Amino acid sequence: MDYVKLGRTGLEVSRLCLGCMSYGEPQRGTHPWTLPEEQSRPFIKKALDLGINFFDTANVYSDGTSEEILGRALKDFASREDVVIATKVHGRMRKAPNGQGLSRKAIMAEIDASLRRLGTDYVDLYQIHRWDYGTPIEETLEALHDVVKAGKARYIGASSMYAWQFAKALYLADRHGWTRFVSMQNHLNLLYREEEREMLPLCAAEGIAVIPWSPLARGRLTRDWDERSTRMDTDEFGRKLYEKTAEYDRKVVERVAEIAAARNVPRAQVALAWVLQKSPVTAPIIGATKTGHLDDAVAALSLTLTPDEIQRLEEPYVPHAVEGFS
Repeated sequence: MDYVKLGRTGLEVSRLCLGCMSYGEPQRGTHPWTLPEEQSRPFIKKALDLGINFFDTANVYSDGTSEEILGRALKDFASREDVVIATKVHGRMRKAPNGQGLSRKAIMAEIDASLRRLGTDYVDLYQIHRWDYGTPIEETLEALHDVVKAGKARYIGASSMYAWQFAKALYLADRHGWTRFVSMQNHLNLLYREEEREMLPLCAAEGIAVIPWSPLARGRLTRDWDERSTRMDTDEFGRKLYEKTAEYDRKVVERVAEIAAARNVPRAQVALAWVLQKSPVTAPIIGATKTGHLDDAVAALSLTLTPDEIQRLEEPYVPHAVEGFS
């Protein structure tokens, strides 16, 4: 396993991050395709055995049960100081007022709730899951700064938003002397490359770590276009992300298959290798629900695509509408 600094921080993270949205009680929350605890734990253990020290979850995943499963597994399988735990805040956790968002009240309540579920007294990276249009960003930033100063988070990060919003947040943090975002968790893969226009250059210029979610387009890049899966059939968010561009995306998927066949490697390795070689990507967030998923991800670290292969992979892409910010 390779390790890199998280942006300009001194924190060392594995070149792959295990995303834990797939681990949670299926009857809780909005993801009926998730794996319950007994089936989830072997994947977390195997990730650790492969050298992955970076784990990402969120308070909203499976109504908090993802955090609970991850926390118990890491306590059993690893030393707290040897792992990097990232979680997120924004989504609705209660139907009552103040049950979601990035107000000071919501952040202070949700960080404590996440820490209880994770079974730890701090997280390494606390991220805002989306932009909150109902709360002044100054209120959010000051609250996050206080979370860090209270020792409940070591660093803070952000997730999908417009580049102008992220630039504004970085400027305001610098202006007020508040803790600065060190990472951006955004949507980036061969089927969705709109982040290359503004967000990736901004992150490169500001020394921000990039930890993309859905690097395999929710599995679409790993199989024949017409092949179905349980997750694909029940994942409403995934359908929203990709259904409008199916005609063009199919061509990209077919190109991945061609190069994978020529290399005699699984398609997942080709698609992930493309993301890994995209500057300034730090650590893609990978999902794993089958035993081979983690092996393919680690193998992708050693797969170097040629300039010609990269050009062929990128050639069929057409501009997409901006998706994934809500």
